[in-house]
Amino acid sequence: MRILGIDPGLQTTGFGVIDADGHTLSYVASGTITTTHLAVGDLPARLKVLFDGINEVRQRYQPDTSAVEIVFVNVNPKSTLLLGQARGACVTALVSCQLAVAEYTALQMKQAVAGYGKAGKAEVQEMVKRLLKLPALPGKDAADALGLAITHAHAGRAMERIAQATAVTRKSSGMYKAGRTH
Repeated sequence: MRILGIDPGLQTTGFGVIDADGHTLSYVASGTITTTHLAVGDLPARLKVLFDGINEVRQRYQPDTSAVEIVFVNVNPKSTLLLGQARGACVTALVSCQLAVAEYTALQMKQAVAGYGKAGKAEVQEMVKRLLKLPALPGKDAADALGLAITHAHAGRAMERIAQATAVTRKSSGMYKAGRTH
């Protein structure tokens, strides 16, 4: 199975592609999509670059599935909203071609890759290098994207089995009814 990992960012979005055959992981490609050449205030143009870049990566490497980092709310609400829009452009690019998208938090990825949910960027880079037998450290954003792909390679199968074994049903609480929640 070929997995595309995406670490979304408005200035720099990391991508990483791996092949997973059972427990054997193989590096395929990684890199970044940058929007720093565009004006800071030109949000639509930056989102288009991300959307087009993800589509180009998808067409070139033909992944079977994808994994994207879930955005966390940080101290600056404006930054969180901008990051959410960048993530939205990436997810939209993936689902526009019927590619399945799994979502993981940074904590889940760090736990799966480094064994510690609060691992630093350098630790994630080193573990990704070791797990994929790379000759050198990948860049920070590419390492996070590869880490997401690795996480999905390990956790994705288990999550699929759980979803198939348990019927997920909607609950009436928390649903909208006549414009209000109850």
